[in-house]
Amino acid sequence: MTLERRTLLLGLSAAAVGLMAAPRMGAAGTPEKLTLSEAEWRARLAPEVYRILREEGTERAFTSPLNDENRKGTYHCAGCDLALFTSDMKYDSGTGWPSFFDVIKGRVGTKTDWGLIYPRTEYHCIRCGGHHGHVFDDGPEPTGLRYCNNGLALTFKPDEEQTG
Repeated sequence: MTLERRTLLLGLSAAAVGLMAAPRMGAAGTPEKLTLSEAEWRARLAPEVYRILREEGTERAFTSPLNDENRKGTYHCAGCDLALFTSDMKYDSGTGWPSFFDVIKGRVGTKTDWGLIYPRTEYHCIRCGGHHGHVFDDGPEPTGLRYCNNGLALTFKPDEEQTG
């Protein structure tokens, strides 16, 4: 096989993998659901990330390096890579978890969580169903909301001008 052909094939393979990994959008720009078996999720995620995203776990406060992340960029679901928050939505809540006052429209779903006896609003990635945290009504303007997110449930992607 010639070098050019090998380079072309490697490039096409990398592009195909990138397309498979990127979140696909359905009608009206809504993310297509990603459904995997428990074994597939376990193979895809580190054990602690699996515990948070798939078993609704929580990491210890003040352990996430994303608390101190101040660059411009986007915060994505660690389970399926769907963008959930922009850096403009992030603020320091002092709680020990990355916090956001808003979410990218149509990217999270909610449900009532009775795990602590009193009801809380749990939110999850709309694409893969991964648990991210809870939303409270003690955040800053303009929304008054605080999306309190497990850092391990997110990946941060800096804007390109900051990576160049």
